[in-house]
Amino acid sequence: MPNSSSISEFLLLALADTRQLQLLHFWLLLGIYLAALLGNGLISTAVACHHRLHTPMYFFLLNLALLDLGCISTTLPKAMANALWDTRHISYSGCVAQTFLFVFFISAEYCILTIMSYDRYVAICKPLHYGTLIDRRSCATMAAAAWGTGLLYSLLHTASTFSQPLCRGNVVDQFFCEIPQILKLSCSKFYLRQFGFLLVSISLAFGCFVFIVVSYAQIFRAVLRMPSEQGCHKAFSTCLPHLAVLSLLVSTATFAYLKPTSISSPSLDLLVSFLYSVVPPAINPLIYSMRNQEVKDALWKLMNKCVLKSVNCQPFSIKEM
Repeated sequence: MPNSSSISEFLLLALADTRQLQLLHFWLLLGIYLAALLGNGLISTAVACHHRLHTPMYFFLLNLALLDLGCISTTLPKAMANALWDTRHISYSGCVAQTFLFVFFISAEYCILTIMSYDRYVAICKPLHYGTLIDRRSCATMAAAAWGTGLLYSLLHTASTFSQPLCRGNVVDQFFCEIPQILKLSCSKFYLRQFGFLLVSISLAFGCFVFIVVSYAQIFRAVLRMPSEQGCHKAFSTCLPHLAVLSLLVSTATFAYLKPTSISSPSLDLLVSFLYSVVPPAINPLIYSMRNQEVKDALWKLMNKCVLKSVNCQPFSIKEM
């Protein structure tokens, strides 16, 4: 049996058995990846270049778009390359890097989503205090805390995962290097320590999710008191998709990391991991930004400037709403 010191590469899960299906999967993944790049790239450009979007809400949207780009770029390109070239190999260092980057981006993104719910809560429920609670300094501090939390979380879990001896082969039953699948290769009882880390992390994530739900519940209460029926409809049509994406992310990630081994199967693991690693970064631009009229106007003006070859981006700064 090989141990971790003798493993030089891992074998990822093959998405299909036949060449035709492999090419089909390649084109499907390429389409999803290009859509995610286009959506998140347009949002980042619009927010950075349009001075009317230099507000706290869009500053956090910019951070979300950048994290989405990083998250989906960590997993899909390697999966597409493997499908195109009919291979399953990923180097040991590549697997470590992929694990670290994916955990970093996904955890930082979840922190940003939590901050965004707080931002909307203050804006709607405490509008008179918004300028005091959500100013330029607090925005930068919260964003830095989200990125720093993701970095620390990723360092701890990646180091803990790959410091354990791996003696059950090098086959990873997933299309990317996912921590639960790496832990299946461990022959040490130290995996219980990693399980403890995961349990604590899931508990914290669930706590953040409860905070998000409570924040939106307060938002709904405030909106329902508004006399304008159009305002109520707009708030519900915006907040409910947010909660749907968050619920999908939390439920599938929790299931992927804490599901019993008795119900584990390659197809189920693949579906669950796809739902929390690929779907949110691909649809977040539509859910969080493309439904926003200000973002649409900014993109339209930006495209007109590009056509006229007179794009003039202004330095980004946060101003109070």
